[in-house]
Amino acid sequence: MSDYTRVYFEGLGIDFDLPAVAFTIFGHDIHWYGIIIAFGFSLAVLYGGRMAYKWKMSLDGMTDVLIWGTILGIICARAYYVIFEWGYYKEHLNEIVQIWNGGIAIYGGIIGAIIGAVIGCKIGKINIPNLFDLGALGLLIGQGIGRWGNFFNQEAFGTNTTTALFRMWSQKIAQTLEYSADTLTAKGIEFDPNLPVHPTFLYESVWCLALFFVLNYIVQKKRKFKGEVFLLYGIFYGLERAVVEGLRTDSLYIGDTTLRVSQLLSIIIVFVFTVAFVVCCVKLKKGTLYKALMLDTPDGQATDMPIDNTIDKKEEIENGTDN
Repeated sequence: MSDYTRVYFEGLGIDFDLPAVAFTIFGHDIHWYGIIIAFGFSLAVLYGGRMAYKWKMSLDGMTDVLIWGTILGIICARAYYVIFEWGYYKEHLNEIVQIWNGGIAIYGGIIGAIIGAVIGCKIGKINIPNLFDLGALGLLIGQGIGRWGNFFNQEAFGTNTTTALFRMWSQKIAQTLEYSADTLTAKGIEFDPNLPVHPTFLYESVWCLALFFVLNYIVQKKRKFKGEVFLLYGIFYGLERAVVEGLRTDSLYIGDTTLRVSQLLSIIIVFVFTVAFVVCCVKLKKGTLYKALMLDTPDGQATDMPIDNTIDKKEEIENGTDN
């Protein structure tokens, strides 16, 4: 366990040794990155399971969603990264499947998870917009915690800053900047390996966890239609990512341009989801919202029971004929 790096937080006046390896078992190093990712994933699953039970969603169906979402999430996270780093991987085809050496993208993982969730919903007969609301909250838990894996790896940091309170520096950061010097220069990014950088992992972690608590409150108390929380997730996570991605020094780019893939995608998501949210709110107010998006139980919570049956049940209760 000699893989340590000294991390300096100049603005806070503190520094300490940060280990990349948590422990070694049977001759294999277990890294903090993997432990943190697994912890975030586990909390997201536990939260999703609890909410699925509360909303009376099929647990067998949720298992289908989890399996498909996880498998396709991992595959697409890797595929997304490889596609936009094809200049390297076309010369190293054997490394495409070596995901353990790093190289995954959150947006790719989200896309894959959404595709897998839709497949799981179809198999398990779960309402898709309802599941997306639940999935958005799980994603925020996983993203908020998972970003700390980047901290232990000393990666996913930003450009130089001498004013940010949580600015940080380590020898590993300096080495990464020096190694990426040609790419950064070609993209017009000015940098100095000897100066502290923005802890962009921290910015995204704090934003995701704060957004989780806000959206969790909405889903518990204020949700107006199924899919609302998912749309709000896309809008507010997209806004954060569009800003923070512009600070990062490890972005994926579109070909030889200076257009950052995740930044452009974030802007598109914000626009599309904002339009969809406004349209749904207007239709809800007019009473013309698509039936499958309506909250249809007496207490306003979601259910996977067909809407017509639920309405009949409500009428029975109101008329005193419920057995």
